[in-house]
Amino acid sequence: MLIIGIAGGTGSGKTTVVHQIMNELPLTEVGIISQDSYYRDNSHLSFEDRAKINFDHPRAIDFELLAAHLTELKKGNVIQQPVYSFVTHNRTDDTIVTHPRKVMIVEGILILSDPKLREMFDIKIYVHADSDERLIRRLRRDIAERGRDMEEVLNRYQTTLKPMHEQFIEPTKAHADIIIPNDRYNTVAIDVVRAVINQRIL
Repeated sequence: MLIIGIAGGTGSGKTTVVHQIMNELPLTEVGIISQDSYYRDNSHLSFEDRAKINFDHPRAIDFELLAAHLTELKKGNVIQQPVYSFVTHNRTDDTIVTHPRKVMIVEGILILSDPKLREMFDIKIYVHADSDERLIRRLRRDIAERGRDMEEVLNRYQTTLKPMHEQFIEPTKAHADIIIPNDRYNTVAIDVVRAVINQRIL
């Protein structure tokens, strides 16, 4: 099993890169795991307390469970991937049945910040984007998909997202094997990654 880690700041275009890599690859050979599914279970907290959690800090992520699930997949076992709700700030009772694949892509802003997880990745990718671009994308997404208002998103960006990005996310670029500038015309890096994958799954 080839495990690829794709990191980068919020709104950097990680999902686009994932789709570009998967494009032209057999769907049955590739699986995706999102870091967002592995926010810690906060059922013991009230909604008000859950809303105050700094979700851009590494301690918000259950890296132990994520690493354990990747280990199980490598053994050829099926896992139950958690489902997280950004509306309730908590895990739901649902899970996603995830089967082992020849290639597993793990994507998320903080996945390169955990040493144990980093060791599990065969290829480490960091998607870099201009901070203004990332803010605009985050605004659009949070307002459209997560029911937030502009003032809430901007306040969160200034108080949490920006400082956490500078402290925990941007430095992980140093661990990346490949840095992809988020440019829709940048096909060279994508082609290199695809070539490595094809070599492994053929």
